[in-house]
Amino acid sequence: MTQRLIPKLRFPEFSGEWEVKKLGDISKVFSGGTPISSNKSYYSGKIPFIKSGEISAAQTEQNISGIALKASSAKIVESGDILYALYGATSGQVAISRIKGAINQAVLCIRPDAERYFIYSKLSGDKDKILGTYLQGGQGNLSGEIIKQLQIFLPSIEEQGKIAGFLTVIDNRIAEMDKKVELLRLYKKGVMQKIFSQKLRFKDENDQNYPTWQEKNLGESFSRLTRKNIENNTNVLTISAQQGLINQEDFFNKSVAAKNLRGYYILEKGDFAYNKSYSKGYPVGAIKMLKNYDKGVVSTLYICFRTKHAVSKQFFEHYFNAGLLNHEIKKIAQEGARNHGLLNMSITDFFQGITIHIPDSSEQQKIADFLTSLDNKITAEERKLESARQFKKALLQQMFV
Repeated sequence: MTQRLIPKLRFPEFSGEWEVKKLGDISKVFSGGTPISSNKSYYSGKIPFIKSGEISAAQTEQNISGIALKASSAKIVESGDILYALYGATSGQVAISRIKGAINQAVLCIRPDAERYFIYSKLSGDKDKILGTYLQGGQGNLSGEIIKQLQIFLPSIEEQGKIAGFLTVIDNRIAEMDKKVELLRLYKKGVMQKIFSQKLRFKDENDQNYPTWQEKNLGESFSRLTRKNIENNTNVLTISAQQGLINQEDFFNKSVAAKNLRGYYILEKGDFAYNKSYSKGYPVGAIKMLKNYDKGVVSTLYICFRTKHAVSKQFFEHYFNAGLLNHEIKKIAQEGARNHGLLNMSITDFFQGITIHIPDSSEQQKIADFLTSLDNKITAEERKLESARQFKKALLQQMFV
């Protein structure tokens, strides 16, 4: 029995089946070539070069890093064109450009005869399906020919406009929520800089200043942990810059640990681990506190430690996340000396050569409580944002054939 081309969710004033079209039949589709450097700028240097990783910036009219140059085979796109990333980590990402710019072969321009926001929403909603079909195992690239052959189910132009208008309202709301989250993150970052530079100080219960912060080496406030996994704990952890200490299989979707885990270090909730390798946002490695599990094990490549008396774990969780050890770590790490991507430093230098600044225990707790409350606010807003995105995703599945 032939399936009728009718969406599950529809505005009541519309009826009848949708048509099947190939995207290439209802759109002008093209990409360009790589701009070539020369003495004179292409289009007088006024045309930004939009890379595949920057199409979202083109949608929000942010600054684009490159300029298209003379002797270029790059093609010009106009404001309102749909941009589609073909290559690399951003494959399948789609945006509507708000600027005039130049693209190379990694970006496809789609200029449809149909309602553009309707086509954009369809391609955006089908991203995972398209990647799953044409990029097996996440490998390879899309092509202009693949995208031109995609089937698009189209209602009347009036219904396209109604759907596009409705989805625009939802997208605007999501953009507002996304901006709110970003502003909260920036606010927290600014406040942390003021707190840890001591430009912003808390008062005690009598509205008096707390004592001056003390300067100590790391080893005075933390003890190194080297206890091996004799209990054969199988919760292997890795450090994620964004998620902290997280189960390795949850992070990588596979285990990359040794078969015998008895030689690993065991951590308990509240302990810290330092990964000496670079990760995004952490130029000299990340220090994270174990929060999500009662126990876990880590590679002996990590430096593990726990707080001594009168030191707040939560305070130092924020202290380390603020990157306040970066300068100190750079001082003890041998410049340019790396072992398999790891910074080269001794354990003694780590604990005795790194200087930290510590407030009174009561002020530590006040700072920790304040910053944790900000984290909770950010997390709540992030959950609202993710809920809105999931709501839109469900709508797309119901409103399109």
